[in-house]
Amino acid sequence: MVKEFNYDLVVVGAGPAGSSAAYSAAKLGCKVALVEKEKVVAETVRTSGVTWIDYCDEFGIPKECYNPIRTYKFCSPKNKVEITQETPNAAVLDVRKTYRFLAEQAKENGVDIFLDTTVNDVIKNDGKLSGIRAISMNEELVFHSRIVIDASGFASVIAKSLGIVNQWERFGVGAEYEVDAENVEADSWWLMIGQMYSPAGYAWIFPVSKKRVRIGVGIGKPESDVDPTKRLDEIIADKLGPIKDLGTITNKEFHYGLIPNEGLTRKTVYDNLILVGDSAGMANPLVLEGIRYAIKYGRLAGKVSAESLNSGDTSEESLERYEHVWKKEIEIKINSAHKVQKRWLNLTDDEWDKEIEIISQLTADEFLDFVRADFSISKIIKLATHHPKFAVRQLFNIVRGG
Repeated sequence: MVKEFNYDLVVVGAGPAGSSAAYSAAKLGCKVALVEKEKVVAETVRTSGVTWIDYCDEFGIPKECYNPIRTYKFCSPKNKVEITQETPNAAVLDVRKTYRFLAEQAKENGVDIFLDTTVNDVIKNDGKLSGIRAISMNEELVFHSRIVIDASGFASVIAKSLGIVNQWERFGVGAEYEVDAENVEADSWWLMIGQMYSPAGYAWIFPVSKKRVRIGVGIGKPESDVDPTKRLDEIIADKLGPIKDLGTITNKEFHYGLIPNEGLTRKTVYDNLILVGDSAGMANPLVLEGIRYAIKYGRLAGKVSAESLNSGDTSEESLERYEHVWKKEIEIKINSAHKVQKRWLNLTDDEWDKEIEIISQLTADEFLDFVRADFSISKIIKLATHHPKFAVRQLFNIVRGG
């Protein structure tokens, strides 16, 4: 037996992008379905959870959902740098708690959440998207809707079903263990760089609490064929770099995830369809984080959807303002960050030792803008021409000029 539903908007994926889009649209009066393939929201963790406290404040994420970070440590094989601020600016999220907070926020505003529901096809009417087909507990479900938001993450389920995108060719693969550790600096993170950690990426130690950290390895594809899980096991067994200072560690959970790394190359609006979050390739290439973009532009996608629904026009032209806004806000910044990433992917260990020295010459505010991919063109030009340190000027001339 087939169950049929009618909604104004169907959102696929109850991650941060999907829950935020559903919440935003429902708040503006839309009848919204949020479809999630897992049995509970955030059943599987696929991210290390790094984000920024100013965005948490903007989104109303409770303080109990994250661990604040105020000291940022980088190490290469023969060098290291530590940058500290009085006030924490970064955060490591309790991923499950945060994602469930966002989903509950959507539910409280009238969103119908369908868990354990896997999309297996799209519905078209006169050649245009008009809903989805799904399976839940061996039962076929049909969702008719005027707009669909693809927030299905790396898999881009709806966009692929429509044949409008291909699989990402450049992406990051991350493997991490969440562990209890004997010695934890709860307000400090480590980024570990160089061939022994990752041949095309970095390793990390991100504290979740006073006794727990996430130790991980991220590797760029297709730049390297190294298995991040195998490399992670090796660096933990060998107690490389700052891992040795953690003392005795006890594995509690394993996480594995994929994140696109092709820049903002995808078109994100079509007739009756919006792509957001990882489906749209919204990721900071320097530390491959994108939760803040997922929430911010998820909310924007929901708002634009509601406005288009209320106007009676759900065409690509009507939805285009969504893409116009996010491009205006982050396209230049992400493109600049990709220039830095391109430089980093080609560095030898000796060159990384020198790069760490350059990073050490940034002020705390400059460093945060840098690692967050938050440099405007005016900031890049200023740093490239007026920074007192010559090596820093050289770095940002590369960013400015390509």
